[in-house]
Amino acid sequence: MRPAFFAVLGAVLSALLLSAPISRAAAPVTEQTAQADVYKVPIERGVSLTDAADSMRLRANALNLQLVAELPLSRQVEAVTGQPQRTITIFQFCDAVTAKTLIDVDLDFAVYMPCRIAMIEDAKGQGWLLMMDVNVDMLAKEKRVPQALKDRINAVRKALLEIMQAGAKGEL
Repeated sequence: MRPAFFAVLGAVLSALLLSAPISRAAAPVTEQTAQADVYKVPIERGVSLTDAADSMRLRANALNLQLVAELPLSRQVEAVTGQPQRTITIFQFCDAVTAKTLIDVDLDFAVYMPCRIAMIEDAKGQGWLLMMDVNVDMLAKEKRVPQALKDRINAVRKALLEIMQAGAKGEL
């Protein structure tokens, strides 16, 4: 299949996944923004960004989520500017079957699935993993998403949080 197809599937699934109710205790740091909640987890000291990324890839594989895209933004900026950059990498993980099922319910879901986890190095050299928590419960209710599909969405959402935790701890 084409990479664009998987990117769209990942995008749709993630937003829906992130809208299902989940205990705030699952994420160590939650920050409120004007538009959405953000789950923000610090990468533990002693865990390199490379190890964190490897850990996320391995955990996603173990949880049957596909890495459908990896966007090395900082490398792209460095190539354009010629200046060293702090790490910024966006990972997109997806359960393609769940994403396709949601799109079958309604095409509008395609714009609500950014199964994204951002890995960002801040100005002090601290690594962070961030994931958006968009509330689309109203849209799911409006589109009459069956409970079984809502359960699948919640399972993928929990898996994304587990991927973040594995990355933060460098758990291979």
